[in-house]
Amino acid sequence: MEFVLASASPRRRQLFALGNWGFEVIVSDVDETPLENESPPDYVSRLAKAKALAIRSKVKPEALIIGSDTTVVDGQEILGKPVDEKDAERMLKQLRGKNHQVLTAIAIYRVRDEKLVTDLCSTDVPMRNYSDDEIKNYIKTGDPMDKAGAYAIQHPEFQPVEKMQGCYASVMGLPMCHIVRALKQFDIFPNADVPVNCQSFLNYDCKVYSEILNPIPNPSPTNRKGVPSPLGEG
Repeated sequence: MEFVLASASPRRRQLFALGNWGFEVIVSDVDETPLENESPPDYVSRLAKAKALAIRSKVKPEALIIGSDTTVVDGQEILGKPVDEKDAERMLKQLRGKNHQVLTAIAIYRVRDEKLVTDLCSTDVPMRNYSDDEIKNYIKTGDPMDKAGAYAIQHPEFQPVEKMQGCYASVMGLPMCHIVRALKQFDIFPNADVPVNCQSFLNYDCKVYSEILNPIPNPSPTNRKGVPSPLGEG
């Protein structure tokens, strides 16, 4: 089995490595424009699947492709990557001092038999009441410009988020316990203790990994605590 991560994100590479799998990276070129009247869950799920399928002709038949997409959602508004600094400032001011959701979808595709397993993580993210000057200084670093919602949860100086309870890795771009759970459907298991590695890497005391790896039957699709809302297999 060969793993292929269909992502240009260095953060996803770091997170996927926590399973101690060997893998290569092939970047997918997918149009990320939302469709008309497309809901945020449908949007990220469609893109995760599109990213995985886009590179299937570039890999070996035994490959397993991991696609993922993350978006920031305020109400029902999808906040993608800012188009310029003014747009980044608008998003950060919009999110300031309140909760929003981060949705990350994953799609795992096995080339030889076209098996596809998908999953979705929704996490509540409470933003602190950062100042206008902090926003301007953060934008000057350039960090917001390739991030959905114009922020990185892990940024050491800006630190936009406070008192989060859900899946930190999902907000970074790859919910690793969801990956582990999905891979079980292929009879594939990690070569490391992913929850332990993830918490150590992120310096974060995760409260939801047990629920993710051992979900209750028929979990609610509206759960906002980082517990997975499976999209099923197709």
